Amino acid sequence: MGERTYHDPLHGAIRLDRTDPAEALAIDLIDSAPFQRLRRVRQLGPAFLTFHGAESSRFTHSLGVLHLARLALQQLERHHLELAEHRAVLYAAALLHDVGHAPLSHSGEEMYGLHHEAWSGRLIREHPALRDRLEAHSPGTASVVADLLEHGRHPCPAIKALVSSQLDCDRLDYLVRDSYSTGTTYGRLDLERILAAFTLAPDGQLAITPKGLMAVEHYLVVRNLMYRSVYNHRLNVVCNWLLNQAIATARRLGPKRVWADQVMGRWLWHCEALDLESFLANDDIRTGYHLMRWMEEGPAELQDPCGRLLERRLLKATDVSHCSPAQRLELLAAARQLSEAEGLSAETSCGLQQRQSRGYHPYKGGLRLWDGEHLQALEQRSNLVQSLTVEVELAWLIHPGEVAPKLRQLLGR
Repeated sequence: MGERTYHDPLHGAIRLDRTDPAEALAIDLIDSAPFQRLRRVRQLGPAFLTFHGAESSRFTHSLGVLHLARLALQQLERHHLELAEHRAVLYAAALLHDVGHAPLSHSGEEMYGLHHEAWSGRLIREHPALRDRLEAHSPGTASVVADLLEHGRHPCPAIKALVSSQLDCDRLDYLVRDSYSTGTTYGRLDLERILAAFTLAPDGQLAITPKGLMAVEHYLVVRNLMYRSVYNHRLNVVCNWLLNQAIATARRLGPKRVWADQVMGRWLWHCEALDLESFLANDDIRTGYHLMRWMEEGPAELQDPCGRLLERRLLKATDVSHCSPAQRLELLAAARQLSEAEGLSAETSCGLQQRQSRGYHPYKGGLRLWDGEHLQALEQRSNLVQSLTVEVELAWLIHPGEVAPKLRQLLGR
């Protein structure tokens, strides 16, 4: 077949034509086993336990990133024809940027201690189904794509920015897609206006024309809201903590006490020596099956976190961001003491999760406006963007619901 069409719920028909060499490469990569595995890796990990519609996959997202990357490049090629030579690398990087994700996406990275960028690079360099297709297109392509995804290196800064920056095609797709799947309606970006505002600054870096300023401000506000209401939702924090507890407990108890098939055994107790086949063999299905087996027949300390996840008997999370670090530790100690008094295991039911969040980081691929004469940092032009550069510290005390009333008394609520 000369043409392939994917009907996307957000972007409509995504059509690829084999007569275009770069699009033919994209079709071949999509058909590879490593990419098809992404159908079995949830985009938002365990967030479906909080937002019941959050069932989309990394496969669907990656196709969306390819679509937006193609549109962005078409916009830039109108005035910079020389960018066309990077088309195949951009399409491949857009498609394969998540091919190295562990089960349950970012949650899996925490659970297993892996980095998807490193695994994406390794799979592209070493797996025949990816490497050979890229090399058949043009010798050296696999290494170029792997370096771009793993290390953020590419001779053309604009291509690098479309793949990884504060306004890359990955972020543009996942914000709209995650908003759609979770039912959070404020994630409706003006993608057309944002892409139309892409231009190149005199130094070759990606920049934004002034006509796109408000659309980009809206994008940054939406990103901030999505982190606050979805990615850092208190129940999502609880689910991730429980997943980490389950895997950490299985590892600690060891193979003599915990059942695992051959693949999961390597992931649990020999993760530093994973081969490509074992890596690709683990997905949401295999990890989920093991959680179920552990809930049914594992040691008691492993049954508890698995059962809470699979039966959605989640722990509570109390926001303690306003408390000092010392106060948070005192509250954690109190929660553990109260839990033990209720006959519950403090080790498996109490925890403290802390992280920093910033809506916009001007020093990590900061955005710039270019009007044809003046180049200006986005935060210098926009007070709204400047306000998003302030770092916010987030902290949650995780605990059983049984001790919540007494904890609220300690917090004066």
